Amino acid sequence: MNATTSNSQMTTQEARSGTEKTIDHSFFWTTRILALAVAGVLLWIAGQVAWNSIPAIQQFGLEFLATAAWNPVEELYGVLPMAYGTVVSSFIALLLAVPVGLACAIVLSENFLPLSIRTPLTFLVELLAAIPSVVYGLWGIYVLIPFLQPIGRWFHDNFSYIPLFATQYAGPGMLPAGVVLAIMILPIVAAISRDSLAAVPSELRWGAYGIGSTRWQTIFSVLIPAAFSGIVGGIMLALGRALGETIAVTLVIGNSNNLNFSILAPANTIASLLANQFAEASGLQKSSLFYAGLVLFVITLIVNILAYWIIQKVKKY
Repeated sequence: MNATTSNSQMTTQEARSGTEKTIDHSFFWTTRILALAVAGVLLWIAGQVAWNSIPAIQQFGLEFLATAAWNPVEELYGVLPMAYGTVVSSFIALLLAVPVGLACAIVLSENFLPLSIRTPLTFLVELLAAIPSVVYGLWGIYVLIPFLQPIGRWFHDNFSYIPLFATQYAGPGMLPAGVVLAIMILPIVAAISRDSLAAVPSELRWGAYGIGSTRWQTIFSVLIPAAFSGIVGGIMLALGRALGETIAVTLVIGNSNNLNFSILAPANTIASLLANQFAEASGLQKSSLFYAGLVLFVITLIVNILAYWIIQKVKKY
């Protein structure tokens, strides 16, 4: 009888092991197929955009990147002003959001405030990411643009010899767009930087205190270098968001297709150009918009490759 029971248990164990192996095998292949599907969708989108932009590529070639004219009547198209607006507005956003976001991350990850204050403060910072972009755009029109008027006038009166402030403050323009983008990407920078700082092993923190370092020396000499790869990853993710943001920027940037280096003048971005003209475009204009989208795709891809390269370099140290 014992031999029969033992054989039954062995049979059950073998069947269970076989079932578990089947589940593990299925899970492995399911996750692999889904991961490859994501890459496939990305390549499919890039391929479709490139295919539809072929007429514009054949017509304008690489001059499309250096031409400042966008004239549907004469069928002259160049993406230089929009590429300049995309890069500069995103740079302004990073310039404002990175210091503030990193400061928020330090305050929220260290014991500067009681937990009863840190918890709602963390919720409020993350809540910024849940606000629809059109709300940011409307806020920018009715609140931010009038608020920035004396600041823009001061920059022009005192630094007009610098091309970035060569024109009068016109209201909608690059500066309000950069500020709106900074507020929109702030939760990304703050949340990822805070998680990166919180993930630093406590032994490093207490080791620095043990050798006599002050709190600020510990933060800037130990914690931030240890969490640097995560912080850079968060900044690059925020930059990707800024490069592709559409509705909020469209409402406050002025949508001017003329090339103007001043951040106080109306400008345009590639995403805003697509949002404004794609619905009514046809023929060569539609193909040129696809070409502009392909340029934006390449800019975003370069940013992500650069972020990966920086993170890999930092990991070596």
